[in-house]
Amino acid sequence: MSYYFAIVGTQDAPLFEYEFGTSKQGHDGLSRFSDQVRHLNQFILHSSLDIAEEVQWAHGAMYLKCIDKFFDNYISCFVTGANVKFLLLHHPLTNTGGSGSRNSTAIGANPTSPATEEAIKLFFQEVYENWVKAVMSPFYQNNMEVKSPVFRQRVAAAGRKYL
Repeated sequence: MSYYFAIVGTQDAPLFEYEFGTSKQGHDGLSRFSDQVRHLNQFILHSSLDIAEEVQWAHGAMYLKCIDKFFDNYISCFVTGANVKFLLLHHPLTNTGGSGSRNSTAIGANPTSPATEEAIKLFFQEVYENWVKAVMSPFYQNNMEVKSPVFRQRVAAAGRKYL
């Protein structure tokens, strides 16, 4: 499965972006978005912001689960108390012969399964803990882009751990 993670501020500007692949069950952790689709990732996530806001007020929780689907891409959302949105675009694995039976049991094989939802929720919670630590810095200003290599490493570690 390929993932594109973005943190979107209160003014709908991206504050952080990270692209990665699944590390579970022997995968290498590299994203498999094609070059034709890779440039659309940010557009797909931003197009789901209106849906995220609708679901946010109706749902009442921080983790909104899978809120949108665009072709084979699914968008999951987590909203912080300060209305900053964590958006995760995930593209499921496709069977390419060989070990197709192993792919069908992977977390990414079914993006709306309870196991996948739980893994994404745990990923969001760990990123949220690190986000709170990053924004508590006296040098951070509201809606400022996060360029910390430590934060990027922690997001990557959470991705390897859960996804």
